[in-house]
Amino acid sequence: MMTFATIIWDMNPEIFPSLFENLPLHPRWYGILFAIAFMAGFKIEEKIFAREKLNAEWVDSLFMTVLIGTVLGARFGHVFFYGWDYYSQHPSEILKIWEGGLASHGAVIGVIFSLFVWSKRVSKKPLLWILDRTVLAMALGGSLVRLGNFFNSEIVGQPTDLPWGVDFVLLGDHVARHPAQLYESIAYMITFLILYQGYWKYDKGKNQGFLFGAFMVLVFGFRFIVEFFKENQEAFEADMALNMGQWLSIPVVIIGLYFIWRSQKPTTSTST
Repeated sequence: MMTFATIIWDMNPEIFPSLFENLPLHPRWYGILFAIAFMAGFKIEEKIFAREKLNAEWVDSLFMTVLIGTVLGARFGHVFFYGWDYYSQHPSEILKIWEGGLASHGAVIGVIFSLFVWSKRVSKKPLLWILDRTVLAMALGGSLVRLGNFFNSEIVGQPTDLPWGVDFVLLGDHVARHPAQLYESIAYMITFLILYQGYWKYDKGKNQGFLFGAFMVLVFGFRFIVEFFKENQEAFEADMALNMGQWLSIPVVIIGLYFIWRSQKPTTSTST
């Protein structure tokens, strides 16, 4: 489908490239949005901890724990889920995060593991307790990160003749494509608003596991749908009935439904 898009996207992913051209690392809009996601998440957790009269010092350690878990989980998720054939032959490339390659499924695994460690060492509360209180920030962060993918002209959609099709000039093919990154960004923002209402208006934080389960169902349910509009990220996905993102999303949605089901009995217990 060789048609010019209604929207021409010719944004340079680097911030003021001429200004930073002599630096070894070039600041990108993706990085700015990634940083904003964590700063916004920090403020959200501050509000939640203040509302529940929790130790304010926990927020700092929580922030660092989630940051490390997100970055490492997302990177290793990309390495093992999408690029193992390459990285198994080039192990020195695995930690070069600045060259791109992060996977949201891996980020979730990394965050859950890091929060497990944080719960054991710091809060002494059940893992689900802190998961219910961090998914708001995670959903908002996911929305901003997908917006960063749009700025990078990556994770693009399939060709389309719809009026909001986007010609990603950096790709050089002049094909109108679904702005799949924006579809996901909007979906995750909707998820954030639903979870925000669930916590602040309906006090669903007392239903242990409900907000975490809802996050899993909404984020990865949306992800499963949006994948139908995306180009495959790796060549091996061409021979699959569903792509890797969809196969990885199915068990996550099922797990989320389980946690919603088991949360129906309200509990305010904070025991370990």
